[in-house]
Amino acid sequence: MEKSEIRRKIKNLRTMLSELEKAKAADEVFERLEQTAAFMMADRILMYHSLPDELSTRRFLDKWHDRKRFFLPRVNGVHLDILPYDASRLELGSFHIEEPTGDDLVDADEIELIVVPAVAYDRRGNRLGRGKGFYDRLLREAKATKIGVGYEFQLLDELPVEEHDVPMDYVITQHTVITVRK
Repeated sequence: MEKSEIRRKIKNLRTMLSELEKAKAADEVFERLEQTAAFMMADRILMYHSLPDELSTRRFLDKWHDRKRFFLPRVNGVHLDILPYDASRLELGSFHIEEPTGDDLVDADEIELIVVPAVAYDRRGNRLGRGKGFYDRLLREAKATKIGVGYEFQLLDELPVEEHDVPMDYVITQHTVITVRK
């Protein structure tokens, strides 16, 4: 299947989810994430601020923000800057995503764990994003453990892979935890 066809198929499946199904799936995925050694041991975690069609990170950030140091990405041209998460310092940025404000940028080397959204994953940890390459550029330079999260229907047997794609170390859905690399 071509990337554009996969993106279209997953988008259609996401639109069929009720708000209750979305919330339940997010709770289940993030409960699984909390049980990983990678999460338990990490203090500096790069999260994403969710779009309406992604697993919502809001409750998870609220639950853990006083026990872990969270960071969020901010679009800067074709790259993602990393800034500390502070719920009082967010504004609508690129692509209508809430992004952190300020100039206290953090280097990717300082991050211990990156929780990554995607359109789809495969069982080898490969990730299909929205097609802009923001996360691929960031993940290429990061040494952190990379955990992809998504709905169960976003986990496919195989994805088309390109040279610049960066695989995940783990992929977590409501029903599955795949360890790709330790």
